[in-house]
Amino acid sequence: MSELQNLVLVAKKGDKDAFAQLYQHIYKDLYKFAYYVLKNDQDAQDAVSDAVIDAYAGISKLKNADAFRSWMFKILSAKCKRKLKTYVVRNQESDLDDVELSVSGSEESLELKQALGILSDEERMIVSLTVFGGYDSAEIGKMLNLNRNTVRSKHSRALAKMRTVLTTEKMGKEEGGRANRS
Repeated sequence: MSELQNLVLVAKKGDKDAFAQLYQHIYKDLYKFAYYVLKNDQDAQDAVSDAVIDAYAGISKLKNADAFRSWMFKILSAKCKRKLKTYVVRNQESDLDDVELSVSGSEESLELKQALGILSDEERMIVSLTVFGGYDSAEIGKMLNLNRNTVRSKHSRALAKMRTVLTTEKMGKEEGGRANRS
């Protein structure tokens, strides 16, 4: 039995320290997911906090210790979806520059953030669940109540959109670099 599975079993019995250790293992991924879906630091922190509170209250009902990570992301997904429904005005600037992606180089990181920024809320959620959660289309489909083939299509279209932005950015920089050398 893995350390995480053991922690889940202990947390299910009401051990606060075990749950806190589980939280430490998953917090960064939960926050990154919420942040890239909601595009707002405070809302992401709130969604993660709400999800953790719900998870702590309901962990005794978790049947499979191996499912802790996906269970947490499912709870967080629901919190993020609820929060997205409350957004009325979307004209505020994104805070994406405040979060680092695990990409080398600040220029590449900025380009990736811009590419994520062009996606719809649902596309961003699907890409985030894939990248930060490590879920496949069937698992994401269950979380979002979508057919897994629909998830695959939306994921593919989202990546194509991002690729277009990234390619355009790269070409623009190459042309700018050539102009500077002339």
